[in-house]
Amino acid sequence: MNTPPAPQKIPTKTKTTIALFNYGGGMRGLIPAHIMSKIEDATGLRMSEMVDIFAGPSTGSILNAAMTLRHPDEPSQPKYRARHMVRFYEREGERIFPPDSFREFRGLIHDFNNRTMKLNQLNNLFRHGHYDPTHLAAALRALYGDAKLRDSLSSLIIPTYNIDSGHITAVREVNETGNSPVHTQNNVTDQGGHAVWLKNIRSGVLKNSNKGETPDVRLFDAVMASAAAPTYFPCHPFTTRYQGQEEDTHYSGIDGCIFDNPCISYMGAIRQHVPDDSRLLMIVLGTGYTNKSIKKEDWNRYGALGVVDPANDLPLINILFNASESALMDAFETEMGQNLFVFNKSLFSLDRSVAPSTQIDDASPETLKRLRFFVEALMEEKKDRFDEVCHLLVTNRDRRVEEHREKIRKTRAKRFFSFFSGKDDMVAYEDRSTPV
Repeated sequence: MNTPPAPQKIPTKTKTTIALFNYGGGMRGLIPAHIMSKIEDATGLRMSEMVDIFAGPSTGSILNAAMTLRHPDEPSQPKYRARHMVRFYEREGERIFPPDSFREFRGLIHDFNNRTMKLNQLNNLFRHGHYDPTHLAAALRALYGDAKLRDSLSSLIIPTYNIDSGHITAVREVNETGNSPVHTQNNVTDQGGHAVWLKNIRSGVLKNSNKGETPDVRLFDAVMASAAAPTYFPCHPFTTRYQGQEEDTHYSGIDGCIFDNPCISYMGAIRQHVPDDSRLLMIVLGTGYTNKSIKKEDWNRYGALGVVDPANDLPLINILFNASESALMDAFETEMGQNLFVFNKSLFSLDRSVAPSTQIDDASPETLKRLRFFVEALMEEKKDRFDEVCHLLVTNRDRRVEEHREKIRKTRAKRFFSFFSGKDDMVAYEDRSTPV
């Protein structure tokens, strides 16, 4: 008679892990920047003091990398507050996205529809992207300097999409040789591209991973690759090296907005790093929903090129970006329950006289003013949830401080007993939690 297996013990959720997801959306990154600034004003604390895991693509990665960047003179403190990032967008916006350039792009598309575009115009557009990336690169270099991904104060996850599998090499773990079996997880099975999660996991247990997983990559390169939106910027090539590998890994990264979905980030990069005894709270800061219904007559009228024409508000692109989230969000909200806090709404929910532009490259002063108004309207609707989030964030910060102090007390006690017992081996201690 076979003995049935003993039931697995479900761990009690005695701790809390807070993850913050910032959406992509170009200049509309001002929305989460304003929201985080309001959180910091309300709590008196920095975001990196309160949040365990920062995740998000494109403009979200710009914000997350800045919020977790160490101050050069005080390495235990972040260099920037959220209000600094509000100024960053307001100051650098029109340098990265020069005025009226998008209207020129619309003209090119319309010329193409009328079969009057010259081939060299089209070739230049496809080869070099819409905007000169040197302006974005200069702004990000000034923002991050020579910082590496591994230097982040809190856990940081930056997604990008590698389009060139020709540079991909097989993953090799520590102590493996060329004769070791090939891994069966996350192998590239064809010549297409694949998702790349550039991660520095500092909090909790490094579940389903090892401490050597953080790649040796500049923060600048990781963010540039995540922000390389197709038709706006060319892909960003860069190299990185993983611990245990003898050679660099080459990537050709394009916009991480392909993963501009908190459900995907949760399943693909966050959940496996949450300790079993911890409940996950997830805060989602949006950049405004841009998807809207389309009449069948309009869709059929657009034709093959019209469905990707900016003059029609890029209907197919909006569908592609929103379809996966609409398919997953209901189930995700059910699974997370009261542990999910979403601060987002449709850009079409406001009167047209005050609604901000849906274009991610509109950095005009009028759009900046309307984005601020959009945030005020959103915060008015979500006031109770905002207050709850602020309370949870402060509580999480207090928990982190106490855990850090407890680790220090235990380490000192071990060293004390080791010294008086006559042992020469001192206790090695590595604290990967955020210093407070």
